[in-house]
Amino acid sequence: MAITSILVVFAVIWFLVLFCVLPLRMKSQGDDGEIVPGTPASAPANPQMRRKFWITTLIAVSIWAPVCLAISYGWLTVDTINLYERFGPDS
Repeated sequence: MAITSILVVFAVIWFLVLFCVLPLRMKSQGDDGEIVPGTPASAPANPQMRRKFWITTLIAVSIWAPVCLAISYGWLTVDTINLYERFGPDS
C-alpha cells in the first residue's frame, strides 16, 4: 500500500467513526434549559469536541490497523468485497 492509500483509508475510517461518536452523550441546550439567543434548542450545550476527537482517533486506529494489515497481506481485496459478482443475474 502506498502512503496516500494508507492516509485515505485512515481518513475515511476516522470520519465514519466521528459521525458515530458525535451524538453520544450529547446534551442539548433545551435539555439544560439555557438556550443561547440565536441558536436552536437542539444545539449542543457542551459539545466536548476535543474529547470526541480523541475517542474517535482511538477507535479509528483500532479499526484502521487491522484493515491496513488485511489489505497489505491480501486478505481483503476488491474481489472479496465485490457483491455484484456474487449476487448478480447469473446467481
